[in-house]
Amino acid sequence: MKLFKKKNYIPIGRTAAPETHEGRVERKLQEEPAIPDGMWMKCRFCGALVYKKEMNEFKICPKCGGHFRISAADRLAITCDEGTFEELDANMVSKNPMGYPDYDKLIAKMQEKTGLKEGAVTGFCEIDGYKTVIGVMDSNFMMASMGSVVGEKITRAIERSTELGLPVVIFTASGGARMQEGIISLMQMAKTSAAVRRHSDAGLLYVSVITDPTTGGVSASFANLGDIILAEPRATIGFAGRRVIEGTINEKLPEDFQSAEFQLKHGFVDRIVERKDMRKSLSTIFKLHSIERRDGLK
Repeated sequence: MKLFKKKNYIPIGRTAAPETHEGRVERKLQEEPAIPDGMWMKCRFCGALVYKKEMNEFKICPKCGGHFRISAADRLAITCDEGTFEELDANMVSKNPMGYPDYDKLIAKMQEKTGLKEGAVTGFCEIDGYKTVIGVMDSNFMMASMGSVVGEKITRAIERSTELGLPVVIFTASGGARMQEGIISLMQMAKTSAAVRRHSDAGLLYVSVITDPTTGGVSASFANLGDIILAEPRATIGFAGRRVIEGTINEKLPEDFQSAEFQLKHGFVDRIVERKDMRKSLSTIFKLHSIERRDGLK
């Protein structure tokens, strides 16, 4: 396959016809290198173009170590023991409770694009032999905004773990509340938080893993209510956006404001863990909390 196309030259002695705007655009396109789509990814941290084949299953930039955003399927693949994930509430889908214009069409478009029913996937799994309930939010689906279905799936996952006496691990990623569902979306903050409280009252373990980005209503509810809160490097964590806050307080915020490192420094995160080490870290946490493994070992 040729990556470069030859330029069109005019023979000596022949006069070129006046070139139109469309002709100039077409010539420019012919002269530019033809790079196949999907071969390269741009790192949002260092700006480097990364050849996809240079990255492994963890999707980490080989230049700066920046963590690319990954899908729920990829997250489950690198976290759960092979063949142990059993999905819960797989067919739960959103309605249009507020009658928002074209909301049904938007949901259908996202479902077709991502292959997901909604912005969160929950289920049972084992992590290094430890049986747990897991929830993973996928930012590819409407930025994993929390509407009625996302809130309900997270709540049911926590309640199921409470009933069975299991720990729960939730990987958060969200742009906040889903505006198309109005007050019903905001209600999910209270509902998920109440489920976390009942899980805690039962003496069970909840590990929250904050990934990029986790903002708005998710950040202000179950994402920051874990018994142990982990975060991926350089993840954006916060409630309102930088410009909103700066405009409100009329002050300039630090450059690393709302980064995982800033939150760790100020006590809002317990530890920053690289993606390649996350599974091992979760296993260690389970072991320290005397969670029983499938093989009976602790």
